[in-house]
Amino acid sequence: MKRLIKRFLKASLILLDFLRSLAERKDISIFHELLPPPDGGGNQFIRALAAVFESKGFRVVFNRITPSTKLCFYNSFNFDPLELKFWRRIWGKRGPFIHRVDGPIKVYRGFDDGADAIVWDYNRKYATHSILQSQYSLDKHLKLGVHLVNPHLVSNASDSTIFFPPPSRKPILGRKARIIATSWSNNPNKGKHVYRWLDANLDHDRFEFVFAGRIEGSFENARHLGALDSCSLAKELRAADIYLTASKYDPCSNSLIEALTCGLPAIYLNSGGHPEIVGEGGLPFDHAEDIPALLDKLLEGYNRYQGAIRVNSMAIVAERYLAIAGLGEVT
Repeated sequence: MKRLIKRFLKASLILLDFLRSLAERKDISIFHELLPPPDGGGNQFIRALAAVFESKGFRVVFNRITPSTKLCFYNSFNFDPLELKFWRRIWGKRGPFIHRVDGPIKVYRGFDDGADAIVWDYNRKYATHSILQSQYSLDKHLKLGVHLVNPHLVSNASDSTIFFPPPSRKPILGRKARIIATSWSNNPNKGKHVYRWLDANLDHDRFEFVFAGRIEGSFENARHLGALDSCSLAKELRAADIYLTASKYDPCSNSLIEALTCGLPAIYLNSGGHPEIVGEGGLPFDHAEDIPALLDKLLEGYNRYQGAIRVNSMAIVAERYLAIAGLGEVT
């Protein structure tokens, strides 16, 4: 019975999309299995990107192709390939197929569970263009001997309706400077050993340390907020002064981009795509013991580091996607 209902619903969608195509609609098809919030950065990025596409006059449809599709965008391995195959059989290959590629996944996860092989297979089978989020990610793929189809570099961005700087920040002089670190995943490569070191060794008379997200165990001194939805997280970021990330091999950290978008200069582990994202808007470290001196240096030149923050808006990211697909001008 469930199978019959599913077939009926698909047949209804096919007919409805055909009728809509007569009105010369412009659709963008996104293949991605969205999870309900609070969720990881990839889901948040897809939602925000879809909203910008719609603001530009496109209709966004998820996990299907229509006769009005001008661009098909599919994300890493986070979609159902059977659905992609089904809709390609119905309507054919409509417009460019852009594959957003992360990773290499086994590098930042620290183990190989076969996810990369799936991503690379989907890339060979379907992509006309690949989008990577950092030069680091592209170089790592090439080092592994993986040549993705027609690669382009487009960094991530955060939802500017949620993540934005506060109108003003309370001067740090005369109070504790507030450091915040965030992580959706409790993967050991996300930097828990550094956060534990800070919890034990930071001068807590001068600094308040806040951690938002998932981590094994508990802190002695830091305030642990747990996993937050985007709006709650953005409020915490706007209430902070400095962002700290210790994640390893992260190709393009959405958490880091969210913090920078909220106006926080960053202290970051010199790894992955962090240096590309932060630029002059923060300072790198190699060992946890380096952090206290870097905090002093950042506070001394706080306004300079904050003024050097440069992040893409989601509108620019969407324009670049459209330009790669031949649906707009290169920006």
